[in-house]
Amino acid sequence: MANRTFVVGVGMTKFEKPGSRDWEYPDMAKEAVGKALEDAGIPYDRIEQAYAGSAYGAMGQRALYETGMTGIPVMTVSNACATGSSALFMARQAIKGGLADCALAFGMEKMQKGSLGAGVGRSKVTMIDHHLTSMTAGRPWEADKAPMPQMFGNAGREHIEKYGSAPEHYAWIGWKNHKHSVNNPYAQFQDEYSLDDVKNAPMIYDPLTKLQCSPTSDGAAAAIVASERFVDEHDLWEQAIEIAGHAIATDVPDSFEDHSSIRVVGFGCSERAARTAMDEAQVGIDDVDVIELHDCFSANELITYEALGMAAVGEGHKLVDDEATTYGGKWVVNPSGGLISKGHPLGATGIAQCAELTWQLRGKAGKRQVENARVALQHNIGLGSACAVAVYKPAA
Repeated sequence: MANRTFVVGVGMTKFEKPGSRDWEYPDMAKEAVGKALEDAGIPYDRIEQAYAGSAYGAMGQRALYETGMTGIPVMTVSNACATGSSALFMARQAIKGGLADCALAFGMEKMQKGSLGAGVGRSKVTMIDHHLTSMTAGRPWEADKAPMPQMFGNAGREHIEKYGSAPEHYAWIGWKNHKHSVNNPYAQFQDEYSLDDVKNAPMIYDPLTKLQCSPTSDGAAAAIVASERFVDEHDLWEQAIEIAGHAIATDVPDSFEDHSSIRVVGFGCSERAARTAMDEAQVGIDDVDVIELHDCFSANELITYEALGMAAVGEGHKLVDDEATTYGGKWVVNPSGGLISKGHPLGATGIAQCAELTWQLRGKAGKRQVENARVALQHNIGLGSACAVAVYKPAA
């Protein structure tokens, strides 16, 4: 039988505008991991394995040297925007499979200003070349626009054309997430905007204005994952949060059938990962109270409502009409402010989502607290594609 797995400590840095803080990867790791160790109440030498997430390949071993050098295996994980969740997935696998009793997952990124490009390095084959080929077979490529807003913006356009959503629905999501971030001291942006501010911000790629797009960011986050035996030995039950289900899904052929932009940006991966994770956790989406969802662009949040089963296909915008995904609604989605407002340092994003949901389920999220939160869901996707979905419950 697989071992139960628990998050016993979390920590993160504030997410920052690239270049605004003079720090390097070891500084980031020392701050985020140090906070997670303090939260767990354990020393670094109790960590048996470490998984370091960095989409741009920062060396995990070196990043940890200022935190501790204990000779343990340290692996650097890179998996596009799902990098942090992939590091967490691997740490959980080690605990679940009985290979360790305490493992560290942390993620970090120092990014360049401006929109992400289509690939890194000199190869003609990139992480998303297959996706771009499929998308441009269905819609013309706009050479003067950045790749990522174009891909997710086209998903929004497709939803508008097929199902009748409107630019106002996407603007509301941006407004909501900026409003949520006002209460998050770790967020890159903590400004509240009016809905008109969001609608009238500079257009990046119709229907997406600047305030509906996640920024590039610097930052780090860490989570300590432990076995039931470790939680018992260290009397951590009051703070332990169980990872009750966790799945990663990648593309299958139907991601590229019909050249659907919605499917190209990972709808199928999200749907399959969510189903697998919720099945493992023995919950349905109606059991979930709070969600950290990969809103790299507001269009992705809306289509992901449907992929997670929160709404039927073609009806995600009805949740916006009902204000069902904010405080007072059926779910609270992105209480942290999400990627749009909290920021998106690629390697750290997934673990920062884990930290937020851990605080929510402990009842320690301050002014962001979702009342009576008992089940939480995390969704983190990276084009290329990989989608990670995790379900969390209090240990008790």
